[in-house]
Amino acid sequence: MKTWKKVTGVALAGLMLAALTAGCGGGAKKSADSAKEITVGASFELTGNVANYGKSTLSGFKMAIDEINKAGGVNGKQIKVVESDNKSEPAEAGNAVTKIVTKDKVVAVVGPATSGCVSAADPIVTGSKVPLIAPCATAPGVTVGKDGKAKPFIFRACFIDPFQGQVMATFADKTLHVKKIAILYDSSSDYSKGLAQVFEETLKKNGGQVVAKEAFLSKDIDFKAALTKIKATNPEAIYVPGYYEEVSKIVKQTRELGLNVPMLGSDGWDSPKLAEIAGGAALNNCYFSSAFSSDDKSESVQKFIKGYKAMYQKDPDVFAMQGYNAGLILADALKRAGTTDGTKLAAAIAATKDLPVASGKLTFDQNHNPITGAIVIAMKDGKQTFKEKISL
Repeated sequence: MKTWKKVTGVALAGLMLAALTAGCGGGAKKSADSAKEITVGASFELTGNVANYGKSTLSGFKMAIDEINKAGGVNGKQIKVVESDNKSEPAEAGNAVTKIVTKDKVVAVVGPATSGCVSAADPIVTGSKVPLIAPCATAPGVTVGKDGKAKPFIFRACFIDPFQGQVMATFADKTLHVKKIAILYDSSSDYSKGLAQVFEETLKKNGGQVVAKEAFLSKDIDFKAALTKIKATNPEAIYVPGYYEEVSKIVKQTRELGLNVPMLGSDGWDSPKLAEIAGGAALNNCYFSSAFSSDDKSESVQKFIKGYKAMYQKDPDVFAMQGYNAGLILADALKRAGTTDGTKLAAAIAATKDLPVASGKLTFDQNHNPITGAIVIAMKDGKQTFKEKISL
């Protein structure tokens, strides 16, 4: 997920272990092919600061595997899931993945949830030629190397950060019909800066204009100086890519200044805390991008929600859906590959096309990112409501 973008070098030991095991990969793959079960890894943030992300994503993944096994498994074999906990720390992610790759001999890994933890796991799975599917890590560099080429063994099941900027600029133009927009972004966050840049580029391409561009810092609490400058430009809307901690205060203070134009945001807005801090009334005429809404009436989404409620007795969130999709992607690729050989399995994942998943149909592009749509969520009296689905 977007809050963990920094990559650490602590996976070096795991990379060395992976290199040591890579030499005997042929025998291991033959053994895996002849086994009665297919063993896959699930490495997530199960404790620590973002354990809610990891636990929810794992629940969706396990639901998909449960459904697949009940339907007969893959090529006549049941799928066995081995779990590991990275404690919400990139420093632990390499160790957690190294264990399941070298000790448990998993043929693929699903997870972690956050971008930083996925990046720490990257050298281990790549060195061992074990494909990894990141369900909800949105940083562009997760699947693309510094050379601009797709990493051969790394995939994701969610849209990337820049896509959200394009979606909201398109929504502003096509749905709200606003052209003069102000941007208020977090200059201490790569996530926020990247979204602001793409939004501005797309807005201008669509014939729009950025009438003001102001910045704040993470953990700021008073935004009225920047908002007063923005108000003076008479914007038709304000784009605030950021996280709910600051966004909730920004929305509240914007309304207190008498500025009641539409406010647009990103998936970092997605938290119950948003309405608790900002107040339901202040959030009216606010919209943000996401990958999931329980109000989406499409058959695939409602089928997923029904199945999730039956299994867990609660409503799913976006992380659960992305974990579920990752499970379907992996099972489909295992079936088409007809082998657990990592290189062939990775090629099968890359070739995924029009696969039915909870969010619709999924196809991978050349950078191992899914070609999919996004949801625009409208806030109404403090509650999230489905506004529309946008595909670019």
